[in-house]
Amino acid sequence: MALLEIIEYPHPTLLEIARPVDPSEINDAFRTTIDNMIETMLEAPGVGLAAPQVNISKRFLVVDVSSYYPDRPPFAIINPVITERSGKTTFEEGCLSLPEFREDVERSKKITVEYLDAWGKRQVITDEGLLAIVIQHEIDHLDGIVAADRISPMKRMMYLKKLKKMDRKGLRIPELSGSRL
Repeated sequence: MALLEIIEYPHPTLLEIARPVDPSEINDAFRTTIDNMIETMLEAPGVGLAAPQVNISKRFLVVDVSSYYPDRPPFAIINPVITERSGKTTFEEGCLSLPEFREDVERSKKITVEYLDAWGKRQVITDEGLLAIVIQHEIDHLDGIVAADRISPMKRMMYLKKLKKMDRKGLRIPELSGSRL
């Protein structure tokens, strides 16, 4: 297995809608990519990682909530679709692609998600805990949305100023007027 590079905002792959995975693509090579993403997520450390975060514009993600759900090892979710939502909850989120980001984000409290697993089998999850929050966060990445898009304009502006100060890795941070943040 190999660690993958986690890209950071404002990388263009993070801002585009990821393409669906064709079921014919789900093979041993694809599962190796999933294993590499899980290794990368655990090393980061994180509880979720979407393919766009490792510069793959495809609709799949990996999740590890084993510290909260000991009977559930890390796993992949391919072509997820949230089929039901209910309630609201707020959770302080971080993001591996947003340096120094920690903010309260509102999400649906309970969700049902249909997806394909790493073997191409259709699965359904219903959850109202951390798993529901992580899945929603990672699906946002598949839709070209970053967590900072889900906070107030004032907090986004403060975060963008923080990014400009950091000027990490020489990335050109978008101007306030032209940024989605």
